Amino acid sequence: MDFLRKYKLSTQLLLMVLPLVLGAVMFTGLIIGTISSNLASQGITKTSRDDLTHLAEFSIDLLGSHYRQYEVYKEDKKNTVREELRSLVNFAAKLVDEQESSIRRGQTGRNAARALVGKALKEISVGPGGYLYAMNTKGDLLVHIAQEGTNILDARDESGRYFIREMCQKAAASKEGEVLYIEYPWKNAILGEKEARRKIVAYRYYPKWDWILAAGSYFDETVEQSSFEKRAFEELKSTIKKKKVGTTGYIYAIDEKGTAVVHPFREGQSLYDERDHKGGYFIREMVEKKSGWIEYPWQNEGDAEPRMKIVRYEYFAPWKWVVAVGSYRNEFMQDAELISGRVLVVMFLAVGFGMILSIVLVYRMSLSFTMPITRMTQILRKVKGSRMGGNMDESGSDELSELAKAYNRMTESLERHLEMESSLAQQGKMASLGVLSSGVAHEINNPLGIILGYAAYLENKLPPDDPNLKYVQEIKRESKRSKKIVQDLLSYARAPRLAFEEVDVAALVSEITDFAKNHADLAGIIMVRDFEPCLRRIRADADHLKQVCINLILNAGAAMSGHGTLTISAHNEGEDKVRIVFDDTGPGIDPETAARIFEPFFTTRQGGTGLGLSITKQIIERHRGSIEVVSEPGKGTRVIVTLRVNPEGY
Repeated sequence: MDFLRKYKLSTQLLLMVLPLVLGAVMFTGLIIGTISSNLASQGITKTSRDDLTHLAEFSIDLLGSHYRQYEVYKEDKKNTVREELRSLVNFAAKLVDEQESSIRRGQTGRNAARALVGKALKEISVGPGGYLYAMNTKGDLLVHIAQEGTNILDARDESGRYFIREMCQKAAASKEGEVLYIEYPWKNAILGEKEARRKIVAYRYYPKWDWILAAGSYFDETVEQSSFEKRAFEELKSTIKKKKVGTTGYIYAIDEKGTAVVHPFREGQSLYDERDHKGGYFIREMVEKKSGWIEYPWQNEGDAEPRMKIVRYEYFAPWKWVVAVGSYRNEFMQDAELISGRVLVVMFLAVGFGMILSIVLVYRMSLSFTMPITRMTQILRKVKGSRMGGNMDESGSDELSELAKAYNRMTESLERHLEMESSLAQQGKMASLGVLSSGVAHEINNPLGIILGYAAYLENKLPPDDPNLKYVQEIKRESKRSKKIVQDLLSYARAPRLAFEEVDVAALVSEITDFAKNHADLAGIIMVRDFEPCLRRIRADADHLKQVCINLILNAGAAMSGHGTLTISAHNEGEDKVRIVFDDTGPGIDPETAARIFEPFFTTRQGGTGLGLSITKQIIERHRGSIEVVSEPGKGTRVIVTLRVNPEGY
C-alpha cells in the first residue's frame, strides 16, 4: 500500500474505500437482478402453464357442455322415435283387430286376412332403413320385406346376444296391449353394410294370431343424423379450432386411435405414429397416459430450427378423446424475456445510480474526513515567526477534534507568552526611550531655548519691512516645532500618571469645544454638539481627557481642510460606560491607512510628528477604555471613544 502515499489523503480514501463500496453495490445489484429475472421467468412460466391448463379445462368443459346438451336432445329424440314406433306397432295391432273382427263376422277368411295385414305392413317404412314385420313366438318370420318364411330364432346381434329369443320370450310373457322395446347393434349383410349400427325395435304380442308385431329403425337415421346436431357439432369444433394459444399454438383433439378429430389443419388424419424432432412418439404417449404434460421439440415448415413445444392434455371420457392445448416455449417466454430485459436495464440503471451515489458519498466522506486536516494544514502553514495561523475548529468528539483542542491550547499559551515577551520588550524600549528622551530633552531644549530667545529678540528689533524678518520668523517657528516634537516624544516615552477624579463628561467636552472654536486650524469648521440628557459622570484624569479631545478635534479639522462639519456626541452605553463619538465630513481614510493610524511616528500630514493618535490611544487605554476608527473614502470618518464609569475598579 506504499504506492498510495504519493496521493493526497482524500484520494487514498477514495482508492481504498470506493472499490469496496462499488464492489458491494455491483454484487448486490447482480444478485438482485438475477433473482428478479429468475422470479420473473418462474412467474411467467407458471402463469403460462396455468393458462394452458385453463384452456384445456375450458375445452373439456366446452365438450362436456355440448355432450350434455346433445344427450338431452338425443334422449328427447329417442323418446320421440319410441313414440313413433309405438304408434306404428299399435296401428299394426289395430289392423289385425279389424281383420280378426272380419273373420268373426265371416266376411274374410283367416288366411286372406293375414295376407291383407301382411301386405299393409310391408308397405309401411320407418325412415330410410326401418320397416314393420311380424313373427310368431317360435321365431318364424310371417311378414318381412326380405326374409319372410325364415326362422330367425337363433339370430344374434353384433355383440352376440340372441335378441330374437329375448323378444319372443318377453312378448309371450307381456300383458295384453303392452308395447315392449329392444335396442341392439346390427349390421345388415344383405345391404352390404360393413359397420354395425344401433337399432331400436318396438314390438307387441297379439295372442289370437300368435303374432309379434314389430317396428324397427336405426338410431343414426332418426337421432344421430339430424342436421341440427351436425351443425352444432361443427360449430363446437370451429370454436375450439379458432382458439389461439400464444402466437402459433392451438387446441386439438385425438381419439383413442390417435386420429385427429379436431385439428386446425390435420383433421381426420391419423397422428398416432407422429414423431418429434428427436424421434419420440408423443401422440402415443398422450393416448396412453390420457392426461398430463408433455414437452417435445417440433419443427414446423418454414422454421429454421426446432422449437420446444409444451402441451397440456386432458381426457374426455364420454367420447374417449384426448384434448390437447399446445404452445411453443419461446412464445410464452417472450414476456419473461421482456421482463428479464427490463429488470436488467433497471438493475444496470440502479447499479449505475448507486455507483454514482457511492462515488459522491465516498468523496464527500473523504472530504468530510480530510477537510479538518486540510484546514489544520492551512492554519499551520500560516504560522510564521510570532504569527499564529488562527484557531482550529474544535467541533466534534473525534481524534481530530482533540488534536484541534490541543493545538488551540498550545497557540493560546504561545500567544500569551508572545504578548508577554512583546510587552516586556515594549516596556524595555519605552524605558530606554524614556531615558533617551530625558537626556535629549535636556540637551536639546537648552539650545532650542537660546535659539528661540535670540529669534524673539531679533524679531522685535527688526522693522516689519526688513527682508530678513521672514527668516527670523522661520527660525522661531521651526524651533517651536522641534521643541514640540521633543515634548511629544517625552510624553509618549513616559507613561502618563493619571489622577482620577469625578469628571462631568458633558461639561468637559463642551469646554474643549468652546476652546477649539477659536483655534486657527479650525476656522471655517462647523461644530455640532449632541449630548444625551443625564449623561453619567465618570472617574478620569480631566487634563488627559482634554488632551484626547483636543487631539481628535484638531485631526478632524486638519482632515476637512477648513470647511466641513464636526459632530461631537456623547451618550450612555450599557450599564457602566460612556461613549464619545467624533463624526467629521472629511474625505475619509482608506483601509491601509486606517490600519496604521495608531502606530507611533506614522503620519500623512506634512509637518506632523505621528505621535498624536499614539498618545491619545495610550491615554484611553490607561483609562481602561477603547478607541475605534470607522472610515470609508469619500464618506468621512467616525472616531468612537468608550470610557468606563469607574476604571479603577475595573
